[in-house]
Amino acid sequence: MYRVTLIPGDGVGPEVTSAAVTCIDATGVSIRWEEVVAGASAIDMYGTPLPDKVLDSIKKNKVALKGPITTPIGSGFRSVNVALRKILDLYACLRPCKLYPGARSNYKDVDIVIVRENTEDLYIGIEFQKGSREIAELIEFVKDKTNETVREDSGISIKTISGSASERIVKFAFDYAKKNGRKKVTAVHKANIMKFSDGIFLESAKLVAQDYKDIAFEDRIIDNMCMQLVQKPNLYDVIVAPNIYGDILSDLCAGLVGGLGFAPGANIGDEYAVFEPTHGSAPKYAGLNKVNPVAAILSGAMMLDYLGEQKAAGNVRKSVAKITGEGKFVTYDIKENPKDPTAVGTQEMAEAIAEEIGRI
Repeated sequence: MYRVTLIPGDGVGPEVTSAAVTCIDATGVSIRWEEVVAGASAIDMYGTPLPDKVLDSIKKNKVALKGPITTPIGSGFRSVNVALRKILDLYACLRPCKLYPGARSNYKDVDIVIVRENTEDLYIGIEFQKGSREIAELIEFVKDKTNETVREDSGISIKTISGSASERIVKFAFDYAKKNGRKKVTAVHKANIMKFSDGIFLESAKLVAQDYKDIAFEDRIIDNMCMQLVQKPNLYDVIVAPNIYGDILSDLCAGLVGGLGFAPGANIGDEYAVFEPTHGSAPKYAGLNKVNPVAAILSGAMMLDYLGEQKAAGNVRKSVAKITGEGKFVTYDIKENPKDPTAVGTQEMAEAIAEEIGRI
């Protein structure tokens, strides 16, 4: 029996994680779920969005399935997601973007995996607030050392890219490609402009690529990469990128395959792994039993893969493809007409997928 931490999350989180659990349990893999609370819903209970018991549970069980968590924009409330990645050193964010039958898309046969560095870049959380004494000192330091003037009413965020973290994430991407029969890795950067940060990432990627002669390697500048993905996504296989570019590209690629409702994700380190859908908490849909559960269910399939239960994971994916392809027991966003009255709810779709899993 596996022990897995379950974090329902905020907004639609409890609904989509429940759907994922329904499908995972249908595979017959024995899992004991240990539920803990994090996010906005934990603040009233514990005075913090990330209680110690959440971290203790993940450290004990090593694996977690998590729903989306609300992070207010522009406030002092730090992201629970970012905190989990930093504290647990979940340095690799893995986001497969595969087109499933029935998904509403303008493309065909898209199957791209984004590997995103998770621990540094602009998400490292080193910021200086406009008008503070610290930022005044920093602005003066920059002027003294570079003769460049930063506007006094600026806020400043620090972008860090290290050789060690870059090599680690690129190696993860190549190892993933090798293990999963992928043929090519594309490194994404802006090294033509940010020579001392993105330049390190590109240098590291080229260095690591030399150890994987059987896998093709190329690099693309981020703006060109966005255009390439929209024009000809079939040319790409595994894409590895620094934190901020990986975040943006994973949403772009989700758009190619039907939207965030089809976008699973995993945050993986050397000791721990947290699996979660890429989409947000969508509070306006909370409790309506309306949103597409596929991203959470496919995140559960990724978790089964991680646990070594490849057959069960494959059965989940086959069942998702069968149900979405038939188009009968699917949520409104998968219907040709979103107002189709035959659309089913989140849990009903999950139950249909679970029944299909049971028939395999």
